[in-house]
Amino acid sequence: MKGNRAPVANADRIADKESQPIRVLVVEDQSLFRDGLTNLLSGQDDLEVVSATDSLPVVLEQISKNRPDIALIGWAASSPDCQKVFNAIQDTKAPTRVIMLVKDDKKEDFVEAVRQGCCGIVPKQTSTELLLKSIRKVHAGEFWLDRMTTADVIRRLARRAGAPPSQGARTGLRENAAALSQREMEIVVLVAQGYKNKEMAERMFISEQTVKNHLHNIFDKVGVSDRLELALYAIHNGLHEAS
Repeated sequence: MKGNRAPVANADRIADKESQPIRVLVVEDQSLFRDGLTNLLSGQDDLEVVSATDSLPVVLEQISKNRPDIALIGWAASSPDCQKVFNAIQDTKAPTRVIMLVKDDKKEDFVEAVRQGCCGIVPKQTSTELLLKSIRKVHAGEFWLDRMTTADVIRRLARRAGAPPSQGARTGLRENAAALSQREMEIVVLVAQGYKNKEMAERMFISEQTVKNHLHNIFDKVGVSDRLELALYAIHNGLHEAS
């Protein structure tokens, strides 16, 4: 009978973990917006704000000691402070997943946010419903980028080819690259550079159906569901710059 107890205890631990609130760190310079976010998140049964701050030392301490599940960051991704946050997450191996809160008129910052290793990009003008959904989805292990934002990131990255990938970029597709054939890797690169199926077919001298077949195989090997997710993984790992 003793052998049957461990699975029960393990199930209890899993259930207990799932019942815990998602611990969120809010990082934003504008106090009015920061206070509004804090009040909004604190009103959700499954969310807990561990800190709301505009101080880099406080952010770094929270990541190192309290290791929040989610960091909502309103700083520019290209700012030195934001880059220090990403480096701290990597150095401390914190489980913190970053969602960048961005201004819609700062689209170039979308690219840097993805390159740094964020797991979601949410415009500051987004709806309450979508913000809450993004936090829950990212916490569940998904990436959050709406289709228009992803397309914009891919276009801008294609124009910026040549910049080295960030040290903070998360591993993902690159770990699975060994399972891909050379032709499949070529397709991954082209997808990440914003090429459509027809354009890839013409460029590679194959039929559009063959491109679709390759994509289907790539999705299975890498574990993504569509070309947008594939592009995001590729961008995270600098594969859009492959030759």
